[in-house]
Amino acid sequence: MAAPHPWLRFYGAVPPSLTYPDLSLYEAVAASARRFPDAVAYDFFGRTATYRALLAEIDRCADGLAALGLAAGDRMTLAMPTCPQGVVCFYAVNKLGAVASMIHPLSPPKEIELYLRMSGSRFVLTLDAFYGAVRRAVDAVPVDRILLARIPDYLPWAKALGFRLTKGRKIPRVPPDPAVTWWRDLLTAPAPRAPATPAGPDDPAVILYSGGTTGSPKGILLTNRNFVSEGMMVSAWAGLGPGDRILAILPIFHGFGLGVCVNAALMGGGQSILVPQFTPESVAELVRAKRPTLLVGVPTLFDALSRSPAFARADLSCLRATFSGADTLPRVVKEAFEAAVRRGGGEVQLLEGYGLTEAVTAVMAMPLGEYREGSVGVPFPDMLAKVVAPGTEEEAPLGEEGEICLSGPAVMAGYLDQPEETARVLRRHGDGRTWLHTGDLARRDGDGFFYFRQRLKRMIKSSGMNVYPSQVEEVLQRHPAVDYACVVGVPDRAQVERVKAFVVAKPGATPGAALEAELIAHCQEYLIKWCCPREVEFRAELPKTLVGKVAFNALQEEEKERLRARGEYAGE
Repeated sequence: MAAPHPWLRFYGAVPPSLTYPDLSLYEAVAASARRFPDAVAYDFFGRTATYRALLAEIDRCADGLAALGLAAGDRMTLAMPTCPQGVVCFYAVNKLGAVASMIHPLSPPKEIELYLRMSGSRFVLTLDAFYGAVRRAVDAVPVDRILLARIPDYLPWAKALGFRLTKGRKIPRVPPDPAVTWWRDLLTAPAPRAPATPAGPDDPAVILYSGGTTGSPKGILLTNRNFVSEGMMVSAWAGLGPGDRILAILPIFHGFGLGVCVNAALMGGGQSILVPQFTPESVAELVRAKRPTLLVGVPTLFDALSRSPAFARADLSCLRATFSGADTLPRVVKEAFEAAVRRGGGEVQLLEGYGLTEAVTAVMAMPLGEYREGSVGVPFPDMLAKVVAPGTEEEAPLGEEGEICLSGPAVMAGYLDQPEETARVLRRHGDGRTWLHTGDLARRDGDGFFYFRQRLKRMIKSSGMNVYPSQVEEVLQRHPAVDYACVVGVPDRAQVERVKAFVVAKPGATPGAALEAELIAHCQEYLIKWCCPREVEFRAELPKTLVGKVAFNALQEEEKERLRARGEYAGE
């Protein structure tokens, strides 16, 4: 770092700066394979692959994709859960110099269509279970090839048989489709060896998605350097190396799951235990059977684990570090989880971290062995952070709240095809550095510890996932019965916040249960499940600010007061 910062005193054995190789993501994983060829890279329900085997799978996938026509500069959409095919394809796409566009596999057709248009993808990878939604999207936005995988492709034979006899029987049969290539065929069909496309550290590698203030999602363009550096930072911070095992519970379409649970593990030579679907019972069984050393997740995950009888019966002495991110960690959840671990024979602190997709994911966290009430920790090596007075570039006095700004190698290249929005958040300050204005409110103490307060941007956090009210409102207002809509987050024990819509119906429409169900179904056609309202309340009019805007804060306060009156909410 160019100058010392107070947080460096708390780094312990973590170096204050790292040396980042000028490598692509593929080349970084290949380097790990050379260092740790026989270490286990991933485990998927008992099916394991060493680093040597993982690299061979990536190479075979790249050969097949190149034979189908994927080339440098192309984009490929991956709509996959956390499973080997998604991980292998992610790095294979990078080997060819193409860009991976990561989306939720449960996205409805209209949303897939939107992402395909935004990314300009020529190829799509998804599971056979989601073929129908992808096919309908591809009817509107043609792509060259739909690559289909099956969960049993990588399951041990007994578990594969069990899957086919249970969940597999419910998956609709894929009809003959000339656009479809099956994953197994791709990896087994003869194909010329595809050389790695020379790629610089600043070349684009990944597109992740975030909502926007305009009601439309934004594509976040991340480079090889962004992902490699962030992975190395996380690995160094947690002391992650050979012998470590991390549960990859978080999805790979999310920066947290892809950047920390998979990529950081592979940068450090650790093992990623791939978990395509979370339940407290399945995680408890994996902890018992696989004995992970690291566990990262969102507050709702740790809350669910602390309440799970199956987790309570597991031997938890294997855990050496646990981190929570993506949302504020309630003290009651922290204490309940730590107590559950102690009962299971372990002794770890559940530490908070902070990050955002515009910097891949986590860029600061509490140092191991440290704890400060309410703090999300200190910046990782080579990441600078400061708090500025909102709307300015001037650093706020210590202890005063302001906007978090970040600078360093993990900060994104920009928003896809949105130069004005990029210029709004990536600004060159007087020190000559480019700083990311996060839109998040926090304060900093004299030791360099940061205390997250809230999102300056209007956003709902539901089960650790971002919900952008303006996007939901825009969908609601397409419905012919809706005159106006306002969407807010309502405090919820299980989800942190649940999505609620307030709607003014058009003349002639009949508010009531039937219209409520119709509007929720309408949202489900266009939006992923967690973005859809759980309830709709009809109003004759909505409260307004002095300048005539809908006062969404007033509606949120009404909901909080309602919950307080019932004894279901004690927050501010």
